[in-house]
Amino acid sequence: MPPTIPLKGSKFNLDISGVAGFFGGDVAVSAMATVHIYQGRKWLGWYNTPGSYEIAKRYGQLGRSRFWDGLYPGINVDPAVLFELDGMSGPQYRGVHSGTTMSKTGHLAHLFLQECRDTPREEVFVVHESRTCRKTMPVAVTIATLDRVPEVEEHPRLFRDTTGPLASLPIMASLATALACLVYRDWFCFSMILLGVISSGLSCYVIGTGRFTFTHPKNAAGAPAGDGVLHGESEIVVLKGPEGAITPITRGRFSLKFTSEPEYHNIGACSVLLTAQFLTQLLLVPQGEIFGQIMFLCSLAVSWGYNSYLSSLDRESFQRRILMEQVLSKPDKHKYEFGTRTAMAVFVLLSLTPAKPGDLRKVLDDLLPNETVVWNVWKQAVIERVCNPGPAVKVHRGERKPLFDRTVEYEGFQPADLQLIDVLYGDAEVAFDVFYRVPADSISSRTDTLVRGRWSTAIAG
Repeated sequence: MPPTIPLKGSKFNLDISGVAGFFGGDVAVSAMATVHIYQGRKWLGWYNTPGSYEIAKRYGQLGRSRFWDGLYPGINVDPAVLFELDGMSGPQYRGVHSGTTMSKTGHLAHLFLQECRDTPREEVFVVHESRTCRKTMPVAVTIATLDRVPEVEEHPRLFRDTTGPLASLPIMASLATALACLVYRDWFCFSMILLGVISSGLSCYVIGTGRFTFTHPKNAAGAPAGDGVLHGESEIVVLKGPEGAITPITRGRFSLKFTSEPEYHNIGACSVLLTAQFLTQLLLVPQGEIFGQIMFLCSLAVSWGYNSYLSSLDRESFQRRILMEQVLSKPDKHKYEFGTRTAMAVFVLLSLTPAKPGDLRKVLDDLLPNETVVWNVWKQAVIERVCNPGPAVKVHRGERKPLFDRTVEYEGFQPADLQLIDVLYGDAEVAFDVFYRVPADSISSRTDTLVRGRWSTAIAG
């Protein structure tokens, strides 16, 4: 004789089946993105997860055929975009030698810019700490030297799964609640929990069969050096290296390769299974006992907690590690922070030399779009000095004349114009001093010393 089921005489009905199909869908899809980051994660989806209808709808839009478009209407998305491996817009880019201009780059340029932006403060070479240095709004520039030319298509190694032990919690919770329903012969709730386990596990496996892939276009033979500038809103990155080492950042992408491309029939079949799960649970869970419904709800609650944990992981940081360590092979990076944008712009030009004056002028106009007479005079003088620095730039600043002749009388200049151009010349001198590592006269006790782990320099304006 089977044991008496708890709450047998209760007339209360939770009626949670409808909510179970919608609640937690976004979290579950976000958690599924970890399948392509951790090794073996595709085998750990065997638990009754909430949000089956939302998951089915999102997966169904991956299918590219009339059949799948009819079942799951909407805009077809790429799997890499759905799982946040692609889709972010990167900064503006200009190639100095190639003449390439891109108003916006892609996901990998975004990742690289974020990696430069998050450089630890103690590794930043701060220029504006001297009281003699002009400071308006500090702006940073990173000089990155790239040497490795990746293959046109590569398959980066995935990380070891540190979340594996936690996956046992929702799996054991689903099995335990299903077993409890089986012991008390609540066949409706037992079968619905088991159906959720099977549909979720199969979907996780099928999605996990997508192979994490890096691709970038092959460069033409004889292409010039790929030196260029990534121009973000608050961060500038100078890329130096052969064209084949630069294009992985500017035009490369992460993607998922499935054997069912381009129709993705196997993913569509999983969507149908998840939809069937939702409809079946909608009809049969209310037929179960109140105890079985509580068990069903408990399995969903534990699974939702686990999915929430997975979705909270910083997946972008994992992508950045893959890009920096495996694709680019840990490129050499040096970050500088200047007190003014003009000093930063001149330093960028110096970092891009040797280059044609006209090409450098385009970069300078991108960084400083000012087009007044004063600015144009200053820009022309800076370009000439950058292209022809002369031996004076390597002489101690206290033993040489200024790099820019400030005694020239400019026709039509007002006193305010002369004051402005003098200030701008001072910013340019700062950039030259930093680039050629010439210390200023008024070096403080902190200059060029390691203070609390941070290199700082004091360059007089």
